[in-house]
Amino acid sequence: MPIIVTRFPPSPTGYLHVGGLRTALYNWLFARKHGGKFVLRIEDTDRERLVPGAVEALIKTMAAVGLDYDEGPVLDASGKVVEKGQNGPYIQSERKAIHDDHARILVEKGVAYRCFCSKDRLDSLRKQQELAKLTTKYDRHCLSLSKEEVEQKMSASEPFVIRLKIPEGTTVIDDAIRGRIEIDNREVDDQVLVKSDGFPTYHLANVVDDHMMGVTHVIRGEEWISSVPKHVMLYKAFGWTVPTFAHLPLILNADRSKLSKRQGDVAVEDYLAKGYLPQALLNFVALIGFNPSGEQELYSIEELKAGFELEKVNSSGGVFNPEKLDWMNGQYIRRKSPEELMALCLPFLIAAGKGTDANTLLKICAVERNRLVTLAGIVDAVESFAKLPAYDPGMLVWKKADQADALINLTAARTLIESLPESEFSSVALIETAVKRYIADKGLSNGNMLWPMRVALSGRSASPSPFEYAWVLGKAETLQRLKKAIDLLSA
Repeated sequence: MPIIVTRFPPSPTGYLHVGGLRTALYNWLFARKHGGKFVLRIEDTDRERLVPGAVEALIKTMAAVGLDYDEGPVLDASGKVVEKGQNGPYIQSERKAIHDDHARILVEKGVAYRCFCSKDRLDSLRKQQELAKLTTKYDRHCLSLSKEEVEQKMSASEPFVIRLKIPEGTTVIDDAIRGRIEIDNREVDDQVLVKSDGFPTYHLANVVDDHMMGVTHVIRGEEWISSVPKHVMLYKAFGWTVPTFAHLPLILNADRSKLSKRQGDVAVEDYLAKGYLPQALLNFVALIGFNPSGEQELYSIEELKAGFELEKVNSSGGVFNPEKLDWMNGQYIRRKSPEELMALCLPFLIAAGKGTDANTLLKICAVERNRLVTLAGIVDAVESFAKLPAYDPGMLVWKKADQADALINLTAARTLIESLPESEFSSVALIETAVKRYIADKGLSNGNMLWPMRVALSGRSASPSPFEYAWVLGKAETLQRLKKAIDLLSA
């Protein structure tokens, strides 16, 4: 049985879209599950849309999310793009000579032909067809040119493209996700295979490169379904085995419109920069259209790999739910130890120019671990512990109590904290036990003491518990903040 080979062929026209991440992930999962190969290929034949540095960014993003590949471009120690694998080049524009040879073969076989029509003629033809309410497609004007006429035009250096001659009939494929797909060839235009600048279009380069790299399964977005006849015809024209096709459903916005690169931040790099964990991103995009069991939401990459089947992928579009991503990222953060979380958070603090000593940061990570939605949230968290904001003294009053009650309880709290030895500040549990024992012994109300204590230490109405704050701040700073609150109420 031949080895399974999948590929992810992004265009270097910007950052990696979350839809592209899902396509890469599904290709990776399928190849890895079956012990096959996963190839990265850069499709850069659309020269007008190239973005400098995009190839390097794509490679770095693949590494950042942990999607390793067996063949393709990589970065060496100096950051230069080099390649690994025996089927290169893996940068499509560097394969132009290969594509030229295959285009020539198609022309010689009569499967393709040269078209010299000007842009003005094509625009005029399109307008006439639109006015007549006909399908807009090429009218094969140049197909009737004799060999001598073609040679004459080429000798005169007239610009031309090479078009695929679509045969009559119907193209049928068995899509691994959608089942049997039939497309009437009359609906298919004579596709341009080689542009006037000499570069191949996606259709020719994609088929040639997939075949030469041994790709057995083409897993890609549903927007390519209409191109299936062109690709199948090319495989057959060359006498090659047609691979298995699997067309993935769209990723949609909440209003069921297609998720666009222009609608909010949908670049993987943006999510990583905001502090979304790679594991959470992969888990999240994997479930947009697929669930191994339907009984859980959080899957390790190994669980996703073990449960991945193309037949389980939905054929209808899946909704991109930012709230679910936030929840999922929070769950993955909670799985980190305080030490692991601190290491992950440090780059965000450095970038923000915020800092604190390692021991305090470790405590903050332990306290905030169950509250953080993204790693970037650590910046505000550290700030909230480092600096007490100005606040309205009225915030210190618990529900139906009054300022006098708050003052009494804060004074009692400060007296208690002052009496505690430093050893009591070694854990949140010890502080909580001491404070709650004091409240019980004095016959006080939890809310009446703990609420003003929380506000006094944090300056906020929503914050970690006063015990957690006292543990992070330490005895001296806790006493200082309690005194400030008492002074505010006494003024």
